[in-house]
Amino acid sequence: MKVNGAAKLGMKLEWLEDGVKTVMGPIPGIKFNQERQQKIWFNSMVAAYTGWKDGRNDPVKAITFGDGQPLPAEVVHDCLSILEDESVAIPWKKGDVLLIDNLAVLHSRKSFNPPRRVLASLCK
Repeated sequence: MKVNGAAKLGMKLEWLEDGVKTVMGPIPGIKFNQERQQKIWFNSMVAAYTGWKDGRNDPVKAITFGDGQPLPAEVVHDCLSILEDESVAIPWKKGDVLLIDNLAVLHSRKSFNPPRRVLASLCK
């Protein structure tokens, strides 16, 4: 990604010896969707806290308030619990196709047994 492209997306890039770290924010946890005329949850704070553990990311410091103070772990865990309670498992079968409106649903995946092949396309 070009530096100016990152800036247009609201990201800063930090160059490290082993790669690049992207820094986003502050960004709101909830956005207003004009098409639907409703508030939507639109962020990946739980993923940043629970899944992105590497040399460039300290999950405890990854999610902060706008002033830079860390979001308390219990708040993140409450959000994770809500997401789990509201989740729906799709019973996939060979040949299935799923279309997802990225502004209507939060999506992820549970663990799986290989082989797995996913073909994805992003469109507007």
